[in-house]
Amino acid sequence: MTTSPTPRTGGRILVDQLVAQGCDRIFTVPGESFLAVLDALHDTPQIDLVVCRQEGGVGFMACADGALAGRPGVAFVTRGPGATNASIGVHVAMQDSQPMVLFIGDVDRGTKDREAFQEIDFPAMFTPIAKWAAKIDDARRIPEYIARAWNVAMSGRPGPVVLALPEDMLLDEVVAIDRPPVERVVQACDPIQMGTLAAALGEAERPLAIIGGAGWTADAARDFAAWAERSGVPVASAFRRQDAISNESPVWAGNLGYGPNPALVARIREADLLIVAGPRLGEATTDGYTLITPDHPGQHIVHIHPDPNELGQTYRADLAICADMTSFADALLAIDMPMLDSGADAHADYRAWSTPVPRDGVTLDLGPCVAAMREHLPTDSIICNGAGNYSGWWHRYWRYAGPGTQLAPTAGAMGYGVPAATAAALRHPDRTVVALAGDGCFLMNGQELATAVAHGANMLVLVVDNSTYGTIRMHQEREFPDRVSGTALCNPDFAALGRAYGCWAETVETTAQFAPALARAMAETGVRLLHLKTDIEAITAATTLTAMKARMKKAAP
Repeated sequence: MTTSPTPRTGGRILVDQLVAQGCDRIFTVPGESFLAVLDALHDTPQIDLVVCRQEGGVGFMACADGALAGRPGVAFVTRGPGATNASIGVHVAMQDSQPMVLFIGDVDRGTKDREAFQEIDFPAMFTPIAKWAAKIDDARRIPEYIARAWNVAMSGRPGPVVLALPEDMLLDEVVAIDRPPVERVVQACDPIQMGTLAAALGEAERPLAIIGGAGWTADAARDFAAWAERSGVPVASAFRRQDAISNESPVWAGNLGYGPNPALVARIREADLLIVAGPRLGEATTDGYTLITPDHPGQHIVHIHPDPNELGQTYRADLAICADMTSFADALLAIDMPMLDSGADAHADYRAWSTPVPRDGVTLDLGPCVAAMREHLPTDSIICNGAGNYSGWWHRYWRYAGPGTQLAPTAGAMGYGVPAATAAALRHPDRTVVALAGDGCFLMNGQELATAVAHGANMLVLVVDNSTYGTIRMHQEREFPDRVSGTALCNPDFAALGRAYGCWAETVETTAQFAPALARAMAETGVRLLHLKTDIEAITAATTLTAMKARMKKAAP
C-alpha cells in the first residue's frame, strides 16, 4: 500500500484504483454525474474507454468482458435512466456467475432522499440482483471499496457488484491510501472428500458428469477432460455452458437446456452417480427441476461448487465439495478407475445429434448453414448469442472448442449477442467473433453496431429474420393453438441498416446462397452483417410449426 501525499479528487483516486486492480477497459455511456471520472480517464492511457449507445449495451459488454477475462468487466453509467437501463447486465452477470463491477454516478450527498433529479436508492434497487451493492460517501475510502468490490466479484460464485458514486464526492480533494491488486480467493479440495468421491466412483455403474458454470477455467477444462477421457465417463454441460471442454472430446455427451438430445436425457435419468462440477443445476439445465429433481431418489449426486452458499441451497447433495474448479479438476486426476465404454457411446450419440440433415421444404435451412460455418470458420471462434429459438441451431450443431468460445446468457436476455460480440472482438482482436441475433433480439441492441464500427471491431453479425418473436409464437401455439396475438414483427431491411452503420452487409434468402455469402463476408474486415431471411414454419431445429400444431391437436382431449 502507498499513500499519495498530494490530495487527489475522488475521480482521480477511483481511476488510480482501477488501474491498480488491472482494469484496462471501461464500457460507458457518459453522464454528467461522473464527469470527474471522465476527466481522470483523459490522463489514463492504460484504460481503453469504450463509448456505447445505450446502457443496456454497456452492461452486456461489461458482463461479456468479465466472462472472457476472468476478472471484473467494468461499466460506468449515470443515475436514474442510465442505471435502470444497465440493470439488465447486472441481472445477466448474476445468473451467469460472471465478475462485473457497475459504477453509477449519483446525486450529490446534500440532496439525497429528496427524490432529486434522477435519484434512486441504488443499494436498495440492486441488492436483490447483485452480489453486493453500496454507495461510497467518503472519497478517502474509495481504495477500500474498490478492493472489496474486486474481491466480491471474483471470489466464491463470481458475480456483479454495484457501487453508487455521489457526484460531489468525486470532486472532493483528499489524501487516500491506495490498495494493492486483489487476487481471487480460492479454496482447495478436501483430500478426505476426494477419497469419498473415489469410493463412489468405484461403486457406480453409470456415472455421468455435468460441468461448466461458476469458476470454470481453461486449466479446469484441461484436467477434467484428461480425467474423463482416461476414465470413459460421459461429460455433458449445463445450459449455455457448452464451451466447458472441447466438444470434440471423445467423451463429450452434449448440452442440457432447451431441446436437448433425447439420448442424453435418457443417460441423465439412468445415471446412478452425477458429478456436478460448477453448475448450480438451475431451471433450464434440469428442465424445470424435473430431469434431476431436488431430492433425486435413486441417484447419488456429488456437487462441487466454489461458493458454500450454493451447496445444498436447492439440491440435496450426497457429497458437497466446496472448492475452486481448477483445484478440483487437478485433484480429480489422482482418481483412477476402470475404463468405461459409456463415454464413447455418449459421444457417438452426440455426433449423430449434432450432424445437420437437410429439411425438405425449407428455403433457408439453418442446419446446413451452421455446418458451412463449421467448415469455414476457425474452431476457436467466439460465438455470441442472445435469446430466441434461432440460437437452438447453434447450440445443437456448432461444436465449441473449449473455454472462452461461447458467450450466451443463461438468464435468457434478448439483445445480448451484438454487445457481447463487440466486447469479445475488442478483447480478442486476433480471433473470429460471431454475433447471432434474431430479428427481435437484434433490434434491442443493434445500435451497438455503431460502437463496434467506431472502435474498429472485427466481427461477423448474423441476423436471423423470421418476422416473428419466434419463441413466444412457439409457446403461444402450444398453449393457445391458432390464436396468434402480439408476436408478428414488421422489420427493416437489416442489410441496408447494417450498411448505414458502416458495416459490409448482404441479404441471404436461400440455403445455397449462405456459404458463398459467408466466404465474401470473411474476406472483408471490420463489421460484416448477413441478413438471413427465414420462415417461421421452421420454428425450431427439431420441428416445424405444422408438425407442432399437428401434435397438439392429436394430444387435445
